Amino acid sequence: MEHNKCLQMIRDILMYMDRTYVTNFKKTPVHELGLNLWRDHVVRSPKIKSRLLETLLSFIHRERNGDMINRGLMRNIIKMLMDLGPSVYQEDFEKPFLEVAAGFYKMESQEFIECCDCGDYLKKAEKRLNEEIERVSHYLDSKTEIKITAVVEKEMISSHMNHLVEMENSGLVSMLAYDRYEDLGRMYNLFKRVSPGLALVRDVMTAHLRNMGKQLVTDPERLKDPLEYVRCLLNEKEKYDKIITTSFNNDKSFQNVLNSSFEYFINLNARSPEFISLFVDDKLRKSLKGVTEEDVESLLDKVMMLFRYLQEKDIFEKYYKQHLAKRLLSAKSVSEDAERSLILKLKTECGYQFTSKLESMFLDMKTSKDTMQGFNAMLSSSDICDSPSLSVQVLTTGSWPTQPGTNCNLPREILAICDKFKTYYLSTHTGRRLTWLTNMGTADLKADFGKGQRHELNVSTYQMCVLMLFNAADQMTYKEIELATDIPPVDLKRNLQSLACVKGKNVLQKDPMSREINEDDVFIFNENFSSKFFKVKISTVAAQKENEPEKQETRQKVEEDRKPQIEAAIVRIMKSRRILDHNNIVSEVTKQLQSRFLPSPVVIKKRIESLIEREFLERDTTDRKLYRYLA
Repeated sequence: MEHNKCLQMIRDILMYMDRTYVTNFKKTPVHELGLNLWRDHVVRSPKIKSRLLETLLSFIHRERNGDMINRGLMRNIIKMLMDLGPSVYQEDFEKPFLEVAAGFYKMESQEFIECCDCGDYLKKAEKRLNEEIERVSHYLDSKTEIKITAVVEKEMISSHMNHLVEMENSGLVSMLAYDRYEDLGRMYNLFKRVSPGLALVRDVMTAHLRNMGKQLVTDPERLKDPLEYVRCLLNEKEKYDKIITTSFNNDKSFQNVLNSSFEYFINLNARSPEFISLFVDDKLRKSLKGVTEEDVESLLDKVMMLFRYLQEKDIFEKYYKQHLAKRLLSAKSVSEDAERSLILKLKTECGYQFTSKLESMFLDMKTSKDTMQGFNAMLSSSDICDSPSLSVQVLTTGSWPTQPGTNCNLPREILAICDKFKTYYLSTHTGRRLTWLTNMGTADLKADFGKGQRHELNVSTYQMCVLMLFNAADQMTYKEIELATDIPPVDLKRNLQSLACVKGKNVLQKDPMSREINEDDVFIFNENFSSKFFKVKISTVAAQKENEPEKQETRQKVEEDRKPQIEAAIVRIMKSRRILDHNNIVSEVTKQLQSRFLPSPVVIKKRIESLIEREFLERDTTDRKLYRYLA
């Protein structure tokens, strides 16, 4: 510093010489000449050079070990070296400084890796990195920062990142499992600095997610409860969304990993579409009572998130339509706004075609309400007041997932009012035909029991037909009931089970008493039936999930529905391309239909064969894998 002040004074005295002689004869300026002399005879003097470097590195080593040093002195010395020229700073200090730092951190990282778990190691690495950045800001050249941080990153992170990620009980998998957000955030920030740090984290996270998800969707215990199954999926999605938002800076690449992993394992279970629909059905039936509109929207958005992962969205549509139909027909939906909101979300996601029949179901319910108002007005004006009250929903064939109508023998009193409605409806709507779907109806019956007990029973139409037989008889055999009602045997047994075998709902008694219904059973009206409730709902015994034959039937219906969609896609593609080879047709069809389902190449090939037979397409005479469109 003193030498520099003296040089400035000499430069000021010899300013005229600097401006004229030095410039004209291209000599070295006075100030620069003084610095060069200082560099060559003092700083680079053999004795001083090594001692200066040793002193500087010793100071930095002591500071790394926690000792206090004179940072002002260090700043002045480093500034002197920088004033002498970039090469002096870099050759005489920076280069050996970086070499010593590499050796120091290599040894220290080895010590840490042997005694620390992953979280503690990352804290120490982060601390060392911040210390070096702070050191640069206090007394080193700012250009040194990128070089010294690269040394720390290489020795403390790159060299050990595989070991850190895979550490047992403390590595990445453990952090993910136990929601260690702070450690995960530290790992993300440190690994982001090196290559391929984040790629490694993503790969390990993908493997963990897929393994965890596979166990979840194939766990036999969880498969017994569809609602718990979907709850677990939603909880896991929420958990990892929070990790990505909180710890991974909402990194899109990690969000993509999460989405691809969920799509992978959700589709490992062929029943995922059914289970998600059952979850929605449960929520829209009862679980949304008293829930705010914001919470309803939040729940529906979460369900839609799972829906997007499904590859077979058409199977979800099939089940959702069945469940929606049951909710609408039994008036069990707790919120029409929530129902319409979900349909709107499905429409936005998959297009109008996906939801057109669902919207038609709501239109039928509104039209049926208007029809019943007209029918009841007609009844009240025609002095008919002693007949049973009737509520009818008129469903458009093709819009509703109704089973083929199975006729049963309705009681005489009910048949009369049904005939009146049919006459009224056909008189107001020309060219239509009504078919009664007795398997989907319900009824409210007033029943008198012993000791003056009176109850109102809410039962299915089939159960009503059975119970009204006991107005004329105290007991009947199974065969007599079957003959009188003409209810299909499978449905009759299920309904008799509900009436005679469910504790607290047994308005009939069965002899002999057993869980199964046999053809030689006798059923007796239970005079001693009682309940603390005036209204008693008797549900039909039925499994929440489909049994195996029903599953096969649903799957077969879906496969049949897919055929015309695949053929339509093939025709659209060939109409625009005219000539196309087999592999490109398969690729284009898959691309067009993947928003609804993933068609199998084998099925696509069969549909191509069918179109060739019907002369929509033809094979090329020379290349059998080439197809031509026939206009």
